[in-house]
Amino acid sequence: MRVTRSQAEQNRQTVIDVASRLFRERGFDGIGVKDLMEGAGLTQGGFYKQFASKDDLVAQASRRALESAANRWSTAAAASPEDPLGAVFDFYLSTGHREEKMDGCPVVALGSDAARQGAEVKASFEAGIREYLEMLGSWVGKAGGEEAGGKAMAVLSTMVGAVVLSRAVNDPDLAKAFLGAAFDQVREAVAA
Repeated sequence: MRVTRSQAEQNRQTVIDVASRLFRERGFDGIGVKDLMEGAGLTQGGFYKQFASKDDLVAQASRRALESAANRWSTAAAASPEDPLGAVFDFYLSTGHREEKMDGCPVVALGSDAARQGAEVKASFEAGIREYLEMLGSWVGKAGGEEAGGKAMAVLSTMVGAVVLSRAVNDPDLAKAFLGAAFDQVREAVAA
């Protein structure tokens, strides 16, 4: 049975969505094309009609994951217009976000994997990171003065590092301590 162009595009978008989640859970090398396509409810045969390679899908799924994460930041900020930065800190540095391996921050889940990928994947990550920095910079600038760019970088680095470290340990108290310490530090940095 022939698939319409519309259905083919819908299938392609489904594969990108599923891959963006499964890559965050398992890493770029932790899942193959067959399992990705099964996760999307499709057969492996259609993959190469939709994507030039797995690397092509990795770049597109990375872009989708970072766009999704930026939308979560925007949603959190919009829900708390009096303290958008605090709202982002609250959700990002939470145990709930720590546990969201499939829907959490792609920089946390895939940052070290992205460093070993080609230029297209790195470009997807760079664009997403720049968007994070732009959002943080606008909020930090309102809260703390002239050095918004540098502060935004320090805040983002602290936040990402805290979630990475909290996921890397077994001890739940230590995991929470990383998140709490980061929360205190980014609040203090913004206030300074």
